[in-house]
Amino acid sequence: MLIAILTDIHANREAFTACLAHAEERRAQRYAFLGDLVGYGADPAWVVDTVMAYVAQGAIAVQGNHDAAVAQASGKSMNAKAREVVDWTRSQLGREQLDFLDRLPLTQEAGECLFVHATAAEPRSWEYITGTLEAVKSMHATDRRVSFCGHVHQPALYNLSPTGKVSAFVPSGDSSIPLGTQRHWLVLPGSVGQPRDGNPAACYALYDDATHELIYFRVPYDHDAAAEKIRAAGLPASIGDRLQQGR
Repeated sequence: MLIAILTDIHANREAFTACLAHAEERRAQRYAFLGDLVGYGADPAWVVDTVMAYVAQGAIAVQGNHDAAVAQASGKSMNAKAREVVDWTRSQLGREQLDFLDRLPLTQEAGECLFVHATAAEPRSWEYITGTLEAVKSMHATDRRVSFCGHVHQPALYNLSPTGKVSAFVPSGDSSIPLGTQRHWLVLPGSVGQPRDGNPAACYALYDDATHELIYFRVPYDHDAAAEKIRAAGLPASIGDRLQQGR
């Protein structure tokens, strides 16, 4: 089955629409959303409604820290701008949408795969996987061979050999990689709605669980329009600037 892996959409309708269309063109058969559906962007209601519709048709979805903050209480570790957007986002959502975010599980499993927003090791800690130490800790916390994680807004790939050797790889552009079955893998697809690697194009990945092929994609979208909507909503202009800069 060909699974589209999308994470950190952050209420960016333009980026999300572009990635969904791209995945549909490549005949994705199932979708997995790794959290942070909301936060930063100007279209939280539309994004949540769209994910709800996909989940109703069998998609996987897990909770991110921004989703939890909007549905429950602003995270103390968030900076002032992020908290401002969280409070604004909460005001834009109805009860059904907030309940959906609140009920999202922290992890889901399907076959050989684990889906989580931050890390399999204490998912609610919202720890960032920024290097091999965090990656190995997460891989050791699950018996699934392939873990898909969000939270980090830059694409990356880690693997753990049967002898315990860990390797890291940073994909560039559109990259196709076979995930050998003798290793454990941790996949960071990068962010759909707020990439932070200097490239404003949206990120997502496709995984074929039959052939074990992973493909990273960069999808151009109208980031200027998304940025202007953020400013028009009265949200911090710097958040819109980040979309245009990919940072």
